Amino acid sequence: MATFTSGDATIAYDDIGPREGGRPIVLLHGFASNRNENWKRLGWYGAFERKNIRFIAPDMRGHGESSKPHDPNAYSREKLVGDAFALLDHLDIGKADVLGFSMGTRIAMGMALADPKRVDLLILGGVGGRLFEPQLAGNPMAVAMEAENIDDIPEPLLKSFRQFADEQGEDRLALAALTRAPYAPFTREMVAQIPHETLIVAGSRDVLAGDPGELARAMPNAKAVTLPGCDHFSAIAHALFKASVFDFLDGTLE
Repeated sequence: MATFTSGDATIAYDDIGPREGGRPIVLLHGFASNRNENWKRLGWYGAFERKNIRFIAPDMRGHGESSKPHDPNAYSREKLVGDAFALLDHLDIGKADVLGFSMGTRIAMGMALADPKRVDLLILGGVGGRLFEPQLAGNPMAVAMEAENIDDIPEPLLKSFRQFADEQGEDRLALAALTRAPYAPFTREMVAQIPHETLIVAGSRDVLAGDPGELARAMPNAKAVTLPGCDHFSAIAHALFKASVFDFLDGTLE
């Protein structure tokens, strides 16, 4: 593990693979997860190593071994996107492919909008048409993270996120602060401005993501893959997800 300072946060990351030739790829994990759980334990590290691809996997602020402030203002989209670009600067990387999952997809899309010349191929996992739907009132995710007892959380999906966060030993107050961060939601008009060749992947039973094809149709150069039988939590480990990503990176995905 290595660390660097990005503004007011210390960011932990792994940088693995050949430094010469090819394109590096940045891996941005999901909410309440971290680089070891989202990518290493579920086989992505090994898959990229077998492909001899350099990959850079940070713990985003609020997660893993990175800083975990409890102030919602520390988690604006600008700061999360800024951390990713600061990591590229720290490693003297001008341009990279970017693979995000769930929360990580929003950071990846923010990178593509903020500085499109620094993003090559874009891969968005665990996201779909529900990206455009209004957020639930009252921030139930923050309430679930702050609940004293997990059995007090009535919604099964929220309870699953809370249980996952507890299993990872994450800072629940930091996660609650992240969900309260001020940011403008993505709109169809915004994603229509992303010119990059893009792959969007989500499970057929992912009620958080919705239809990946709906998001792909809103973008000028995107294609979608639906993972059969997968929900939000099981999609990341699916073999078809990995196969689709590497076919896309190789330029062979139909």
